[in-house]
Amino acid sequence: MSSELIDALSELAKERNIDELAVLERLEQDLARSYKGILGLEWDAHVTIDRESGRIFVYEMVGIGEEDPETGEYESYEPRDVTPDNVSRIAAQNAKRVINEIVRDAARANIYHEFADRKGELITGTVLQSTPDFTIIKIRDGVEAELPHFDKRRNSEERNEKPANEYYTHNQRLKALIIDVREPTSNTAQGVQRRGEGGSRPSIIVSRTHPDLIRRLLELEVPEIYDGVVEVKSIAREAGARSKIAVYSRESNLDPVGACVGPKGSRIRMVVGELRGERIDVIQWSEDPVTYVANALSPAKVSNVLINEETHYATVVVPDDQLSLAIGKEGQNARLAARLTGWHIDIKSASLVAADSGMLGMTSLIDEDEEEAEEQVDLRCEYVSPDGVRCRNHARPGSRFCGIHAGEEDSTAEEGSLI
Repeated sequence: MSSELIDALSELAKERNIDELAVLERLEQDLARSYKGILGLEWDAHVTIDRESGRIFVYEMVGIGEEDPETGEYESYEPRDVTPDNVSRIAAQNAKRVINEIVRDAARANIYHEFADRKGELITGTVLQSTPDFTIIKIRDGVEAELPHFDKRRNSEERNEKPANEYYTHNQRLKALIIDVREPTSNTAQGVQRRGEGGSRPSIIVSRTHPDLIRRLLELEVPEIYDGVVEVKSIAREAGARSKIAVYSRESNLDPVGACVGPKGSRIRMVVGELRGERIDVIQWSEDPVTYVANALSPAKVSNVLINEETHYATVVVPDDQLSLAIGKEGQNARLAARLTGWHIDIKSASLVAADSGMLGMTSLIDEDEEEAEEQVDLRCEYVSPDGVRCRNHARPGSRFCGIHAGEEDSTAEEGSLI
């Protein structure tokens, strides 16, 4: 290696903002590994590069003394000069590869330092590559992020950050949330496998399933949330299907739900569009757990709520025609409401409660007139068969019996008049 190459290395180090001594030390280590194989040395090789002339010297480190039976080390090592005649040619071939590796490592280190403190931020990028296990997203030139979506059946300990209903194509624009930034020196990252055959991996891990993705999207579309006037208190999400968001306004004259939905639903529609049609319920947060639980079951109408502070259970009564809506498909609405509020929610129909005389102390969420009408509609028929089985039909309005057993009311009245 000539002094001209040393000068070229020095200029490249300044241009790329890399330590020149680090480049030379890395090149010496790489050449030592190469020459041990090329020369077939029995002992390890050691390479030194003269910092002025650029001359390369190759030494075989021969062990002296007795070998330690436990560590395999010797008392000392003696360098033996084994520098080949074509040493400069081999060094020049390795120098380009080593420099490229150092430049890539420096670029990854810069990316790590830039994004290490940006976890939880929203990024926008374009899809570069998509496989069954991951998607690579280009944030800008030289900066890539990885969206893992490993099959949990094959890789139970890996991450899956993609909603099941989403599929990505080349050059498609995506918004995602930064959830992790891994150090470039690590060979493996928890929850994310290596990409390719030992190739470099993006340092940035992003997610499309994290609940905070909705929070960041709302900050973009709702100025009141960005300014802190409206606060997102809680988010419960089943990515790709449905989400519930509890919001609160710090100003009494501002409707937080209306601010998030926007005129004719324009604001929430933008968020739903970015989430590929995921259904979003925006409800108003309340300090009162009764009101909060009732709001969380929206769009179902709730009649009554009974709160047990000790067990943290909430028993909710809904009209019969609202029971399936309150529970939701496969229990989704009730499940999301429980996650949103942090309460265990037990949903009962009004007719079942009316038949159970033990349901007392219920906190009403409707007016008295509506409650009386509800009781009339949901009151069960009082007819009891000779076998002691009570009729399961609803009583007719203004009557204690259903249409089938309406005659029982007349007979009861006659018996009363004869007494």
